[in-house]
Amino acid sequence: MGRVREVVTGARRIVVKVGSSSLTTAAGGLDEQRVDALVDVLGGLATHGREVVLVSSGAIAAGLAPLRLRRRPRDLATQQAAASVGQGLLIGRYAAGFARHGLTVGQVLLTVDDVTRRVHYRNAYRTLRKLLDLGAVPIVNENDTVATEEIRFGDNDRLAALVAALVDADLLVLLSDVDALYTGSPSDPASRRIPYVTGDDDLAGVKVSTPGKSGVGTGGMVTKVEAARIATGFGIPVVLTSAPQAGSVMTGDDVGTLFRAAEHRPAARLFWLAHATAPRGRLHLDPGAVTAVVARRKSLLPAGITAVDGSFAAGDPVDLVDAGSGAPVARGLVNYDAVELPALLGRSTPELAAALGPGYEREVVHRDDLVLL
Repeated sequence: MGRVREVVTGARRIVVKVGSSSLTTAAGGLDEQRVDALVDVLGGLATHGREVVLVSSGAIAAGLAPLRLRRRPRDLATQQAAASVGQGLLIGRYAAGFARHGLTVGQVLLTVDDVTRRVHYRNAYRTLRKLLDLGAVPIVNENDTVATEEIRFGDNDRLAALVAALVDADLLVLLSDVDALYTGSPSDPASRRIPYVTGDDDLAGVKVSTPGKSGVGTGGMVTKVEAARIATGFGIPVVLTSAPQAGSVMTGDDVGTLFRAAEHRPAARLFWLAHATAPRGRLHLDPGAVTAVVARRKSLLPAGITAVDGSFAAGDPVDLVDAGSGAPVARGLVNYDAVELPALLGRSTPELAAALGPGYEREVVHRDDLVLL
């Protein structure tokens, strides 16, 4: 396992995600000792030449006790109220903690739109990049005070994976209340720690739906494994372990579970399209079009589309769906508005050009703007 130490200790830019249950008490308030312990580990890294981005849950949980709420609220309005109280407490504690190490923190609150719309995505990158250039520690969280049910991540694991790709991190560390990925429930004596994951084959038969124990978080092992898939697919190794093990992880000790990164990093644009976009509609493909797009890596033409769903404009991401099974096979940036497409379906591009003009002799989705799912 010497390779684990090399991957971790050699990482210069590190994104660390910590869950609510690792920062708060059972009553819902911030556990100052836990926060300070994590800050000491990360502050030590940042003062020794490493760049650290912290993706921190905990705003809603931190706001429970001050608002005399006994448990995490289910309704969105109360969650947003708790977040508005808790976010200030959380960032204040981080600011005080990192100040002990001579470090400044910068708060970056993101919504789904900020990482799923290309223009916002670039803006988020510039902000994070400038904070790191100035020697600050970015503290990232979902903007729970304004996010609605329709435009929220629901947990910060996927957000952390997207942030890791956004800043071109060398390592993603997912900290929770479980010290590793196990073959079953961690409380089951028969379960074994999985120290190293090289691919999905290593997860065959593994039960990854273990929920957090505290009741104040929203994620579970499913979201963490999915976040690891996203990050490793972009060439970023991932370590999953518990917050108390953070110091051991950073020194390269064989703790937690290491997910090996893919050897070949995809183009950033295609990675963004696959993982950081929400489809605005669906194009249903006949069998010939599915074969052309998936097997032959061709562009999608109007002749192969049988139906259109959704409301989208040219340039929006859409899912390409097998009309027979209903399963998405690809995602791409569409070249037509939703209102234009129905009149074009089933017709060849030369036919359309002859009838409607040369502007219609183009692909619905060009192969360079398309990624297989």
